[in-house]
Amino acid sequence: MLWVGFHFPSLSLEAFSALLGHERAGEPIALQAQHRIAAVNAAAAEGGVKAGMKRATALALVPELILGTADPLRDAEALQAAAHALLAFSPTVVPAPPHGLLIEVQASLRCFGGLARLWQRLAEALAPLGHRWQRASAPTALGALLLAREAHQADPPAALTRSPLCLAEPAWDDLHQRLWRLPAAALATDASALAQFEAMGLRTLGDLRRQPRAGLARRFGPELLTMLDRAWGLVPDPLEPIAPPLRFLSHADLWARADHTEALLAGAQVLLARLLAWAQARHARVQSFVLLLHHESRLRANSQGEAGAHVSRLEIMLAEPTGDAQHLHAVLRERLAREPLAAPVLSLSLACDAPVLGPPPNGELFPSQAGQREGLLRLVERLQARLGPEAVQRLAVQADHRPERANARQSFTAPDKTASFTFATPGATPNATLSALPARLTRPAWLLAQPQPLMERQARPCLAGQPLHLLAGPERIETGWWDGDLVCRDYFIAQPADGPLLWIYRVRPAPPQGEPGWFLHGRFG
Repeated sequence: MLWVGFHFPSLSLEAFSALLGHERAGEPIALQAQHRIAAVNAAAAEGGVKAGMKRATALALVPELILGTADPLRDAEALQAAAHALLAFSPTVVPAPPHGLLIEVQASLRCFGGLARLWQRLAEALAPLGHRWQRASAPTALGALLLAREAHQADPPAALTRSPLCLAEPAWDDLHQRLWRLPAAALATDASALAQFEAMGLRTLGDLRRQPRAGLARRFGPELLTMLDRAWGLVPDPLEPIAPPLRFLSHADLWARADHTEALLAGAQVLLARLLAWAQARHARVQSFVLLLHHESRLRANSQGEAGAHVSRLEIMLAEPTGDAQHLHAVLRERLAREPLAAPVLSLSLACDAPVLGPPPNGELFPSQAGQREGLLRLVERLQARLGPEAVQRLAVQADHRPERANARQSFTAPDKTASFTFATPGATPNATLSALPARLTRPAWLLAQPQPLMERQARPCLAGQPLHLLAGPERIETGWWDGDLVCRDYFIAQPADGPLLWIYRVRPAPPQGEPGWFLHGRFG
């Protein structure tokens, strides 16, 4: 097995900064927890703000500092979105809270063209979420996670294939050598254990491995030995992979109340990125979603009672399912631009109940991003331009009762495009789409090119020597006298002893002795 560990060192700060928008990316930003600084960005660090510093001291150093509150729930949703992005490449993705993920990729290497190509695809999938990461690969899950946590810098997308932490194949000797040099603090469960490591001179995991196992278990408990064995691959490491939920729901608290629609787009963009990561994990596309605007309650006029009084609901419906983030963002921007805000917005929620499962439509031999964006009409237009107008044909209904003449192939011309395809409209249901069809189909969709004569035994038609049981009929068709192709038939629905229903007919009037009078014309199912 080949495990890849991902560590997101600035997940909390990045999850908060994404809600501020790109225009504030260069400003000093920090997170606080219990009136102390928990994380800072580069601009705040240049001003002298450090983790562990008191809030008042940080504001004295950088008065324009943007302070947010550390939120474990926000971090968990950001980590879940990253896990969904990885699920598109392997079904075995395991969260390692608070800032880690594990993915088993041994079975995916051949599917995605090798390790280097897989690194590139993983980077492209994680890029819309806006997180920096450190990653490492190893034959064991815990080994990969420990190596990723101790990496000195995150892998930039352009240098993924040159990372020294990549292993093309599980190399146990290399894993053990790298684990041997990791600091012992990587397995410290609390501050007291770390202090004991330092007091005993245990600086690396190799120092821990050299100690007697009984002594380590007596001082630090059996959990430390178990973690060492899991990292070295000496004992099994059962892990529970996650599965994407059937229904998407994500929430984002805005940094400040939003009085206009432009202030909502930063939070909405974060939610859309999470939505598409979830859709990719389910191998689906998005055609509809609901955006909930949670308003400031004291300014929200309540005319419908308390239930739902402070929430505005925006339903977004698309003509065709899509996985394009820019398109979804553009549609949402247009909708928000014409939607007046009843009150300032404090938070956003995004829900999707019905993703369109299945791969995106492909109009080419090999999938491409441009081909996936084009609808069916664009594909027909390209085929007509390349092959000629007469080469692209469609089935058209003919006003003729004779089954063999009830439809014909016609050229797909411009005036007939709207009649040749049925597109789903917003709010349409499957029953509405099929409303034009009769309640019961009495004719099969599969007709034989030439009717097949049937044997007759005691005035009953037979197929393969077995008599047929007539279930419905007759349906009399007598037409065509005006064009010289007269048809006089009585059609029946018949059932053999085993097999699908058949559509047969008897010619009228009765044919001369020795000539067949029954024919098989089609099959149901």
